[in-house]
Amino acid sequence: RIFLPATLPGLTAAGVGSEQVSSQVEVAPPGSRACAVTPSLREWYRDGDIDELEYAALTRAALASLRLLAQTGGDRRVVLAADVEDDAVVFDPGDDPAAVRVLDPVRLDQVVSAHVDDPSAAFDVGAAVAFLDAAELGDDDAQFAIEGLDDHELQWYAVQEIAFLLR
Repeated sequence: RIFLPATLPGLTAAGVGSEQVSSQVEVAPPGSRACAVTPSLREWYRDGDIDELEYAALTRAALASLRLLAQTGGDRRVVLAADVEDDAVVFDPGDDPAAVRVLDPVRLDQVVSAHVDDPSAAFDVGAAVAFLDAAELGDDDAQFAIEGLDDHELQWYAVQEIAFLLR
């Protein structure tokens, strides 16, 4: 299972919610960054069971979604959980122990759920986006604002419900 950072405008642009057959809708092109339970994540989070490790990967993808929002706009974080073959990803640890890159396109029919901020989180998400650059430069107050998003749990949606989020 991988966790793909996304945005609602990005999903609309990809054709999610359109009349296209889900096997034709590409939600992530080859080379996209995602998060997964990797050996590095297992070492970083030694005492976690698989549910805790997947949650850690999901929260790492939510942070990556925040970075996407800074580039493309939108006001809520989105993470797509997708099932892909093990050989469809390569580890890409860098500064994130959960980071992987997808080798093949990920299509909507591989997505098993979406995790999206509640609309009430939009103000805090917007504030966090504004603080991203400062946080990456080491500003503790900016980092605190971003960590404050942990107070907003991502809501779970079934795949067939994603189209309703885009209206």
